[in-house]
Amino acid sequence: MKKQPRKDLGDFEQMSQVIPTKTIKDNGTIAIRNGIKPNNNKDIFPTRKPDWLRFTNSFTPKFKEVKRIVKENHLNTVCAEAMCPNINECWSHGTATFMLLGDVCTRACKFCAVDTGNPRGRLDKKEPYKVAQSIKKMALKYAVLTSVNRDDLADGGAKHYSNTIKAVKETCPKVMVEALTPDFEGKNRSISILLSSNLDVFAQNVETVERLTFRVRDPRAGYQQTLNVLEKAKKFNPDVLTKTSLMLGLGETTKEIESTMMDAYSVGVEILTLGQYLRPTLNHLPVERYIPPEEFLHYKNIAKEIGFKEVASGPMVRSSYRADKVAHLLQGN
Repeated sequence: MKKQPRKDLGDFEQMSQVIPTKTIKDNGTIAIRNGIKPNNNKDIFPTRKPDWLRFTNSFTPKFKEVKRIVKENHLNTVCAEAMCPNINECWSHGTATFMLLGDVCTRACKFCAVDTGNPRGRLDKKEPYKVAQSIKKMALKYAVLTSVNRDDLADGGAKHYSNTIKAVKETCPKVMVEALTPDFEGKNRSISILLSSNLDVFAQNVETVERLTFRVRDPRAGYQQTLNVLEKAKKFNPDVLTKTSLMLGLGETTKEIESTMMDAYSVGVEILTLGQYLRPTLNHLPVERYIPPEEFLHYKNIAKEIGFKEVASGPMVRSSYRADKVAHLLQGN
């Protein structure tokens, strides 16, 4: 009997040769699939996930309703496209995350699986209207608008972002809107445009500790640049809540995590989320360590002691996880 080959790293290597590296989008944009080319990371075999990262979903009537509306109206949400493990919980509580400015990012962070390329200025001018109508149909209470980086646009897409927020507010006045934005290369003009759109929460993710930033993020991003953007946002509009997120499990130390939290708080950040980094493909950065739930609780307690108004910290937490939990802070403004 012929011995069957063991299903190990060799199979993944063969598959990476079969799956094309590039893709052509409907609008003609050529992009690198999953945002990263084959590299030596694929030689690092993934370790088994611990039990606390295994979960089962139970779908509520509200979730099924939102899913039906999304399907019938051909809507795009990051929740579904990124197969977020928290989709049932968030949708069941009337929260969803929409992706603006297309699905091709001009940057290539080593942790992110969004396709990368140069959209060459292409924009869907009807997107603000479509997103606003989608939120109305889904009867959301809280909407998160995120986007790819668009360094091909002079303002980084700030005006388009602003138009979308205004359209949502006009269509659904009671809906609270969070904007999880690019860094706009730190441009004051772009940040001020967005902060004048009547949004409720401004978020820009620091992603990782300062020492690991160059290894984890695109070279055009920066630890200090993100902090500067968050500080500028608070100065442009003190009534807007500011938020940032940190991924753990990339090789950071406890001291570095605490230092990052202090840096964020020092520039006025009020909301913080901490979650486990999970490797999207073999070509992305490997997970250095799986952080246990009790350690996430420890960091949450430290963040609360520092003074953050709201903290979400846990293995399955993502930057937009249960964003509606900040509603009590907005109602108090």
